[in-house]
Amino acid sequence: MAAAGRRRGKGRGRAQPMAEINITPFVDVMLVLLIIFMVAAPLMTVGVPVQLPETAASALPSDEEEPLTVTIKSDGTLAIQTTDTPDADLIVRLQAIAAEREGNRIFLRADGVNNWNRVAEVMGALNAAGFTDIGLVTDIGGTGLGGAGLGQPAATDG
Repeated sequence: MAAAGRRRGKGRGRAQPMAEINITPFVDVMLVLLIIFMVAAPLMTVGVPVQLPETAASALPSDEEEPLTVTIKSDGTLAIQTTDTPDADLIVRLQAIAAEREGNRIFLRADGVNNWNRVAEVMGALNAAGFTDIGLVTDIGGTGLGGAGLGQPAATDG
């Protein structure tokens, strides 16, 4: 009966270390981080803040390469991507950047308070430098020529 009172198995000795690594918590944490980065990555686009004019035009199809943007701020100063650029250095810097890129497209963003002469001046300088694929960037949802938005009938006096 004395043997019946004893425990079988490991007994009261020290616990043996596990020889296997449990990676389930690691995988859980990595999946949560992956989801966080997938959601946050599109929100991290940095740009120069401008109040773009609204038009009824639809968006252009996007390329695989990040678009090269020239911005005319509300005070008339220029920026390439997010870097302020003096007028005299604009073409030289753009040509250096374009030499390393596949595409030759430039997106021109201009704050809505700018004079059209300033926008035309920058477009003319870009064209004279050999940049012929220039896209104007606007916000969607504006009114069309008849005062109506895209796909909406024009308002009539009745």
